[in-house]
Amino acid sequence: MRVFVTGAGGHIASAVIPELLQAGHQVVGLVRSDASAAAVQALGAEVRRGDLADLDGLHRAATEADAVIHLAFDHDSIAVGRFADAVAADLTVVRTFGEALAGTGKALFGIGLTPTGDPERDATIEANPRVAVSREIAGFAERGVRSILVGVPPVTHSSRDRHGFVPRLIAFARESGVSGYLGEGANRWPAVHTLDLARLYRLALEKAPAGARLYGAAEEGIPVREIAEAIADRLGIPAKSIPDEEAAEHFHGFPFIGMDITMPIEPTRELLGWSPTHPTLLADLAGKHYFS
Repeated sequence: MRVFVTGAGGHIASAVIPELLQAGHQVVGLVRSDASAAAVQALGAEVRRGDLADLDGLHRAATEADAVIHLAFDHDSIAVGRFADAVAADLTVVRTFGEALAGTGKALFGIGLTPTGDPERDATIEANPRVAVSREIAGFAERGVRSILVGVPPVTHSSRDRHGFVPRLIAFARESGVSGYLGEGANRWPAVHTLDLARLYRLALEKAPAGARLYGAAEEGIPVREIAEAIADRLGIPAKSIPDEEAAEHFHGFPFIGMDITMPIEPTRELLGWSPTHPTLLADLAGKHYFS
């Protein structure tokens, strides 16, 4: 298949693109910068210069492809309190893709989840503004689009991970001299190795039916305290609970520090025959790459 990938210069795409190419697919990657263009070309993919504001260009690229894997998102806006603006822009992008692919049976991949019927899990899903984008993509299945949602764990870890949850916690710990967590640190984050996630995308491209909702977790949920303790051990500093009144300063307003979410690991494995084989998060933290 000919696959159009947005966010082609990013963390997840750096593994997804080679996985697709090695399986014989053609990949066209959307990039904005010269550095990203060079990196995507080095992987062996075709480069398309542009950005998410060029809706006409996105429409053409989707029309020319057999599948669209939408990985790009304006994460920088979250850090400055403009999450709603980023979601609104993303809605415009996915609607553009939906219009281009309507009635074709071609695949559109988005990141996110829709409510499951589990009240506890759904409370977390509904609290994320990006659920509006997930609902939009899911609805395209009724318009002749092979829409597929991938619940990408908040911790997607590997040597490629430079700006995710774990590097942020490490940065906070280095700055303060304490590896922190909230309360008892019992809230959980699901996790997956980047290379295992890339394989899931390839299997989903080849096997997943229209309307599929896939969970990309290799680990259902790891207590944040255990993550903080692993970081503390590697840095040689204490791990401790940060009082609520100090949390905003310690974690620099990081909005997800108290998030508690788990992802079931069996349904996607059974559907796709997906078996994660790369290191777990705590095993990854025992290595050097996050701390070099």
